[in-house]
Amino acid sequence: MRRSTLLTQVLAVNALLVGVTALIAAVVARDRLTDVVTHDALLVLGLTVMSAVLLNSLLLRSRLAPMERLVKAMTAVDLAQPGMRAAEPRHAARELKELTDVFNRMLTRLEDERREAGRAVLRAQELERSRIAQDLHDEVNQALTAILLRLSATIQHAPWDLRSELQETQKLVSQAMGELLTLARQLRPTALDDHGLIAALASQVSDFGQRTGTRARFHYTGGIPQLSDEEQLVIFRVTQESLSNIAKHAEAHGVEVELSFVGRTVLRVRDDGGGFDERPSHRVNGRVRGRPGGLGLSGMRERALLVGGSLEIFTAPGVGTTIELTMGVT
Repeated sequence: MRRSTLLTQVLAVNALLVGVTALIAAVVARDRLTDVVTHDALLVLGLTVMSAVLLNSLLLRSRLAPMERLVKAMTAVDLAQPGMRAAEPRHAARELKELTDVFNRMLTRLEDERREAGRAVLRAQELERSRIAQDLHDEVNQALTAILLRLSATIQHAPWDLRSELQETQKLVSQAMGELLTLARQLRPTALDDHGLIAALASQVSDFGQRTGTRARFHYTGGIPQLSDEEQLVIFRVTQESLSNIAKHAEAHGVEVELSFVGRTVLRVRDDGGGFDERPSHRVNGRVRGRPGGLGLSGMRERALLVGGSLEIFTAPGVGTTIELTMGVT
C-alpha cells in the first residue's frame, strides 16, 4: 500500500483536530444557547471549519514545498556526474536550510573520496601493468630469444628434411616475440615516458593504422600545456581504448584522432563506422544488438573523472562515433 505524504498526514491531523474542536463547540453551544444557535449558525461554523482546513492546507503546502524539491534533488544526484548540488531553499525553515547544506557537504566529501580512491586504483593498476610488461620483456622475451638461438644452431646441423620445419618454427617464435613486445608496449606505454604525449599518440595511431589497414590520422592544435602524469596517462589510455573498440566493433574505413589545447584540453576520436546504440544492449528481431564493450566506455568515463574531466559519446547506428574527452582550462 502506498504511504501517504507528510503533507497529507499533517493536514489530516490538523483537520481532525479542527473538526473535533468545532463539533465540541457546537454541541456545547447548542446545549447552553438553544435559542441562539440556529441552523444558519451551524452552517457558518461548518464553512469556518472548511476555510480553516483549506487555509491550513495552503500554508502547509507552501512550507513543505522546499522539502519536496530537496527530495527530488537527492533522487537526481549521480556521483558519476560531479558538481550536482541541491539548491539552497529560499524562505524555508532554518532546519531545512541546514539539512540542504549538510547534504551538499556530504556530496562534496563523497566526490573527493571517490576521486582519491579512483586515483589510488589507477596508480595500482598502472604499477601492475608496468610490472607485467617488465616481466614479459625481461623473462619471456629472453626465453624466446634463447629458443631462437637454439633453433638457429640446430638448423645448421639438422637433416635437410627437418630444416624447413625448424625454419617454420623459427618464424613462429619470431612472430610470438613481436606480438609479445606489442603487448608489453600496450601494457606500459614506454613511448609516453621516453618521448612525451604527442609522440606517443602519433606512434599509437600509426601502429593502429598499419595493424588494421584503416586510414588513421593524428593531429593536434594549440600550444602544449603542462599536463600532469595522470592527465597524460588518461589521454593515452582513452585513445588506446577508443582505437581498440573501433578495431573490434566499428568496421570503420577511417579514423581521426585530434588533440586540441585551445582554451581547454580536448581529445576527439572519430570513426566513420556503423555507430552503435549507447544503451548497453538492445534487441532487434529477438537478437541482441549494439556495440559490446560497455565496460570499456564506463572505464574511460571513470578515468576522465579522476582528473576532473568529462567524457561524452556522440553516436547513432549508421553515422559513426565520436569519443570526446574534455579536461579543465589550460
